[in-house]
Amino acid sequence: MGSIEYFNRSTGLPEEEKVYGEQWLRFTYENPIGAFFLWSVVRRKLFSMWYGFSANLARSQKKIIPFIRRYQIDESEFLHKTETFKNFNEFFSRKLKPSARPISSSKHSVIFPADGRHLGFQNLSKLKSIYVKGQNLDLAELFGSCKESKAYEDGTLVISRLCPVDYHRFHFPCDGSLSLPSLINGPLFSVNPIALRKRISIFWENKRYLSFVESKIHGRIAQFAIGATCVGSVTYTTKNSRVRKGEEYGFFSFGGSCILTIFEKGKVRLSQDLIECSEKGMELYAKMGEEMGRSQKFI
Repeated sequence: MGSIEYFNRSTGLPEEEKVYGEQWLRFTYENPIGAFFLWSVVRRKLFSMWYGFSANLARSQKKIIPFIRRYQIDESEFLHKTETFKNFNEFFSRKLKPSARPISSSKHSVIFPADGRHLGFQNLSKLKSIYVKGQNLDLAELFGSCKESKAYEDGTLVISRLCPVDYHRFHFPCDGSLSLPSLINGPLFSVNPIALRKRISIFWENKRYLSFVESKIHGRIAQFAIGATCVGSVTYTTKNSRVRKGEEYGFFSFGGSCILTIFEKGKVRLSQDLIECSEKGMELYAKMGEEMGRSQKFI
C-alpha cells in the first residue's frame, strides 16, 4: 500500500499523512514475520500497558519537543505551557484553550467529537464497503448485541480516526442525556488504515466502550471509544448526566485511537464535503467542534 492521503477541510487541499511509527506498522501488518509478532505480542494488553507505562516515566519528557517539531504541532493552542508537562502522556492528553476549538453555534448541528480524519456514511444499509472492497461493518458484533444494533441498521455512521499527532480529548456531538459507558473487552490492534485495510473487523474485535446520548433533535446516538495498540486506557472525565455540545467527555492515553458515532435512520444529514470525500474512499480532516451534519428536520 502506498501513502495515506486525506482531504483537509481547512486548507481545501489533499494532504499526505505523516504516519507515526510507519515502518513498524508496515512490518507488523504487511510482513509475514511481523504478523506473527502482531498476534503473539503486540495485540495483547500487556504490550500496551508496558508502552503506556514508559510514556508516564519522567525520562519520556525529552521526547516531547522533538515530537512537536517533527509533526509541526501548534503550541499556541495548548492550555498549559509545553515545559509544564512532566512526561509524554501528559503532553499527549493535553487540554487546549477553548478558543482553539470553537463549537458550531447552530442548535440543529452535530459536531465532530474529536480532531481527526473522518469517514461518513449516510445510510449503513446501502453501504457496500469500508476502506477496501468486500469489507463492511458487522453492527451486531460491534455492539455485542443484535438487540442494541437493530435500531442502527439503516442509520448514519461517522468514523473519526485519531492519529498520535492529534489532540486526543473527545467531546459530545450534541446536547442530550448521557448513559454511562459500558466496556466490551478485546485485544488492541492498530486503527491506522495500514491495519484497517487488512481487517475492518478490528473495530469489533478491539477493546471498546459504548455509551448513548439521548437528544430531542438527533435521537439516540451511539458512541464507541475504541482503544488501539499502545492505547490501553480510555479515561472518562465528565460526571454529568445532562451534557452539552462540545463538552469534554474523556481522553485517550498514548497512541492512535478511534471514535465511532452512529445515528438512527433519518435523524442527521451529514455535511456534503464529508459525504463526497467518503464516497471517494478519502478521509476528511476536520477538528473537534466543526459541523459534522445537521438534523434532517431543519435542512
